[in-house]
Amino acid sequence: MTTRTFKLGNAVLTALFGIISIFFLLPLVWMISAASKTEKEVWTFPIQWIPKEWHFVQNFKTIWMGDVSFGLFYWNSIKIALISTLATLLISAMAGYALSKLEFKGKGLVFGAMMAFMMIPEQATLVPRYIMIKEFGLYDTHAALILMGMFSSYFTFLLRQFMLGVHNDLLEAAELDGAGFFRIFWSVMLPLSRPILATVGIIKFIWTWNDYQGPLIMLNSTNLYTIPLGMQFFKEEFGTTISVMMMASLAAIIPLLVLFLVLQKQVIKGISIGGVKG
Repeated sequence: MTTRTFKLGNAVLTALFGIISIFFLLPLVWMISAASKTEKEVWTFPIQWIPKEWHFVQNFKTIWMGDVSFGLFYWNSIKIALISTLATLLISAMAGYALSKLEFKGKGLVFGAMMAFMMIPEQATLVPRYIMIKEFGLYDTHAALILMGMFSSYFTFLLRQFMLGVHNDLLEAAELDGAGFFRIFWSVMLPLSRPILATVGIIKFIWTWNDYQGPLIMLNSTNLYTIPLGMQFFKEEFGTTISVMMMASLAAIIPLLVLFLVLQKQVIKGISIGGVKG
């Protein structure tokens, strides 16, 4: 294969993926466009991508300064997603470290049980978890959602697989310097696991941020609602006002975009390492 043929193939693939990416981005572009229009323009066909009459500021005020407590829902989502993500990272990293580098009795049994639990659909455990939360007296609290979300066999498995690739020589060198298990975990293993931690962190944050099922079952008080639950009030308040709904949706995805932009290098590195190892 000549270099010229190789470059031509790359150019064709790049163009093909560029066209596919446009199709993926079209819903996001339409959402931004609809959030900037009047309701009449939203229903105009064929679609007018650039609004004739900009209504962005009015829709923005309706979301943040209207009768619906969108700011409170926003704060609730940030609090739950942030605490759940940090707790998941810490617990899953410690479990992954123990299952990958430490030797203890029953290690294989614990790992096998974890793998078996991964095969159980989440919906099958809803009733037992609901009963457990009620018994703990945590129903209708944010603590219920955080407690349910901070343990993950899936993320523990991901971190274990990554940590298995860390050379034992590094850990033994730290041990010779007098470091204990926790010191090795905190000062050696966690810094080396930054790419996979970033990947797990952003996936966990997105899952928690977009979770509708958990808050729907565990929350009853309106002032505790998260954004996915709170969005229904815009529908009830404004009927079929799509432009306002799109503005609320646009505001809801901003933290996810910011998080991805901040961690994108680490996330891509983590996925690349996982792909090479896989």
